[in-house]
Amino acid sequence: QVQLVESGGGLVQPGGSLRLSCVFSGSIFGNYIMGWFRQAPGKQRELVAAITSGGSSNYEDSVKGRFTISRDNAKWTVNLQMNNLKPEDTAVYYCNARMSTWPTNMGYWGQGTQVTVSS
Repeated sequence: QVQLVESGGGLVQPGGSLRLSCVFSGSIFGNYIMGWFRQAPGKQRELVAAITSGGSSNYEDSVKGRFTISRDNAKWTVNLQMNNLKPEDTAVYYCNARMSTWPTNMGYWGQGTQVTVSS
């Protein structure tokens, strides 16, 4: 029922910036914690950042200070502003929606958007 559509991925040089967006539909946006995960080839999917309906957020240590997650509760959209990108940020980025009582890696998923950081 929940549908998540990501956009904004692409190719960027190291040190550059990119902004990902995810549009939520199919349920009540305010009932969900929204997050961004990423998965690189041969690696496990990992949580990058998450944000509650009230605006509380948390970040994976390697992106803290570089990435900013935000949500627009009027537009039912969650964004990830990525600055000072590094090659190790290269991955498919997935939008996630979950209830607060669910495990971190559970919930609904978007189709993914590729982020490639390379010279």
